[in-house]
Amino acid sequence: MPETTTASRSVADYARQGGDPQSRVSRMAAGLVGSEILRIAGEVRALKAQGRALLDLTVGDFDPRQFPIPALLATATHAALQRGETNYPPSNGVQALREAVQRFYVRELGLDYPLDAVLVAGGARPLIYGIYRALVDPGDRVAYPLPSWNNNHYVHMVGACGVPVPCRAEDRFLPTVEALREALPGARLLSLNSPLNPTGTALREDELRSICRLVLDENARREEQGQRPLYVMYDHIYWMLCFGGTRHVTPPALLPEMARYTIFVDGISKAFAATGLRVGWALGPLDVIARMSAILGHVGAWAPRAEQVATVELLNDTAAIQAFHATFKPAVERRLELLHAGFQRFKAAGLPVDSIAPMGAIYLTARIDPFGRRAPSGAELQTNEDVRRFLLEQAGVAVVPFQAFGVPGEDGWFRLSVGAVSEADIEAGLARLEAALRSLQ
Repeated sequence: MPETTTASRSVADYARQGGDPQSRVSRMAAGLVGSEILRIAGEVRALKAQGRALLDLTVGDFDPRQFPIPALLATATHAALQRGETNYPPSNGVQALREAVQRFYVRELGLDYPLDAVLVAGGARPLIYGIYRALVDPGDRVAYPLPSWNNNHYVHMVGACGVPVPCRAEDRFLPTVEALREALPGARLLSLNSPLNPTGTALREDELRSICRLVLDENARREEQGQRPLYVMYDHIYWMLCFGGTRHVTPPALLPEMARYTIFVDGISKAFAATGLRVGWALGPLDVIARMSAILGHVGAWAPRAEQVATVELLNDTAAIQAFHATFKPAVERRLELLHAGFQRFKAAGLPVDSIAPMGAIYLTARIDPFGRRAPSGAELQTNEDVRRFLLEQAGVAVVPFQAFGVPGEDGWFRLSVGAVSEADIEAGLARLEAALRSLQ
């Protein structure tokens, strides 16, 4: 054992030393950008620790005090642990869960997939990564709308060429056929998310059908020329959280041939407020799912066994799902509508805000654009970051700018998430927000 002296450098010293990332890690890792949302969340946590009253609208998560998971899911998970369901599950998911997902999709969405087309993993994120890894080679084109969640980072990780498609407020920040027409030729993957994170808006039937026809036309042309097809990643993790007259639609339900090219991303995290239980699933063409399964099996991305077994009980119990959603969904919708009504009230009073009516998910899209005005401190608000900091410091309202979702420019659009706040929190936060906006000169 080597001798040490008080003058020796410690293990901790060497661990901290680091160096130039370009010389010590891969080019991919060196160029990977950290999450803007997590950075903002760190600021919010620090202010909460100081005892500040905050309306935290930043996290795409649920506070269990506001939104506990279904009782059946909790008791079934506990029972599975008590029975010793703690060993490795099959890498593609326990068969009973894959069968439950298969039946669930027939029952709820009218989609009849073979069992081998169902892949279970530890939440939606590994599945999305698996889709990118299975389909996209370095240099391939990936089309995705702006704003959208994390597509730019997945593009970077696989060395693809991102083709961002800017979307307009008048289109509810959703991609249109016109916007996609130039992006799809030559693309390997089209990423769609409905209801959309960050906007809380959803594709309507006519809109999605038109996009699907565009994809099928593109693939018919490619098949004639012996080229690889264009696939659609259809992330509908929020599909059970549609509100009002919003009706969720899927590509294969509208045009069955789309089943050849569509890979679904889904799970229990959002529809059952179970973000920490890490149970997700994908459905898609057998050949693609088989390759995704091999990839994720090598990195151990499976969901915990006990939670998988518990999810079987939940998905098989239609009455329990309906009972949970009978209280859960209206509670989410009330919070969204409360925020939206507040912003519309402020707009009518001449304050520099606006919002888009929520259609689904847990998000409200709001515009706060007091650009050129001055805070009581004398600072002029010129950028989204200026506005975000003003709201946090002056009103105790924490929001996420659309830049965190790939949108360039300073246009005042923000994502507001209601999963971790009460209705009383929203009322108090809106009052502080109004006072802060009225304090601007």
